[in-house]
Amino acid sequence: METILITGGMGFIGSHTCVELMEAGYSPIIVDDLSNSSIKVLDGIEAITKKRVPFYQLDVADFEALAQVFAQHTIDAVIHFAGFKAVGESKEKPLHYYCNNLNSTMSLLKCMDRFGVGRLVFSSSATVYDSMHHVLLTEETERWCTNPYGWTKFMSEQIISDHVATRPDASAVLLRYFNPVGAHESGLIGEAPNGVPQNLMPFVTQVAVGMRDKLSVFGGDYDTPDGSGVRDYIHVTDLARGHVAALAYAKEHPGCQAVNLGTGRGVSVLELVTTFERVNGVAIPYEITARRPGDAPMYYAETRRAEELLHWRAERSLEDMCRSAYHWQRKSMGLWEDPNERTR
Repeated sequence: METILITGGMGFIGSHTCVELMEAGYSPIIVDDLSNSSIKVLDGIEAITKKRVPFYQLDVADFEALAQVFAQHTIDAVIHFAGFKAVGESKEKPLHYYCNNLNSTMSLLKCMDRFGVGRLVFSSSATVYDSMHHVLLTEETERWCTNPYGWTKFMSEQIISDHVATRPDASAVLLRYFNPVGAHESGLIGEAPNGVPQNLMPFVTQVAVGMRDKLSVFGGDYDTPDGSGVRDYIHVTDLARGHVAALAYAKEHPGCQAVNLGTGRGVSVLELVTTFERVNGVAIPYEITARRPGDAPMYYAETRRAEELLHWRAERSLEDMCRSAYHWQRKSMGLWEDPNERTR
């Protein structure tokens, strides 16, 4: 049984990946500073898997603290999620993002080097692409970022690629994923942002349960089928399974490989909202507001490389994403009258 270190493993995507790793027979270890997550996530993972995952609360950028974890365990590979992730906040606090995200990546690579760990799966993002001038984004699409968060992913990719190139037996898969939404089918783990949600789906679910009055749809005059922005939304469980597939690929293929994880289908904001209303039987009041600077009208993933190299493809529908997200939101707030109730 291989031992996998998961940095940022208490977060939205990291926690779901931890579950999928365990179901695939891996033994995960989580490190996280809990700056944007909760210790309660461990209870959710345990409730799903019936196992308690070893957890260390630390900043991945703290090399000495991280090295102690490597010294205590025989680690076979690493999945690196740790980092700040809000696009808007990165524009307000660029140095905060560059220092944290880049130092975390370099600290991790130094630890992997010291302890002879050569396999890495990196949580990258479609924000590395020039989505203002391209709609279908392939792994060869020109890369250009519109915000500091995207540049930290771009730069981390380059750092990892340069590092791996100097080590013949090392491998890294750079997973560029699109818009993760949804939650585990159990409703025991899901997306729980601090403060005002920066992403669409958690804002929708909070409107659905009355935490917020209405949704603001940024831009209704794009050159898209209904005027709202179009993105590639992917169920977080599908995304998590993509990381498991990437681990297996990296074990057999030295070198560095970038791979998109998406559905290959664009969905507009208004289509997501109306689908959410239909499958959950709840109204989502919204208003069309001004476009946000830097938002692209439309983009979605080319997914052939993931299918060919990782033997992976997204399986869950937009309806599944909307049902599971609402189920998680209500269950996390204790809103079920019947504990066995499920959304429609």
